[in-house]
Amino acid sequence: EERKVNELLKEIPAWQLKDGHLYKRFKFKNFADAMKFVNKIAETAENEGHHPDFSVHYSKVDVELWTHAINGLSENDFIVAAKIDKL
Repeated sequence: EERKVNELLKEIPAWQLKDGHLYKRFKFKNFADAMKFVNKIAETAENEGHHPDFSVHYSKVDVELWTHAINGLSENDFIVAAKIDKL
């Protein structure tokens, strides 16, 4: 399981593991740009049926992904992380 996680992490190198979750901080020029990004995340998450946790700190957005049903990481988490990177 750990080996698979490490292999999948190579596909999304800007993300890191934090307490067993995928984590990434995105930085923007201002609050409005950060909120536009959050709305894009929400749309992507709804389309995927897989919803990350995120928090906004003025111009920074922290995103965490994991699969609640298994209380761990699934391949879907990595797919959604890659899609968020493309936003």
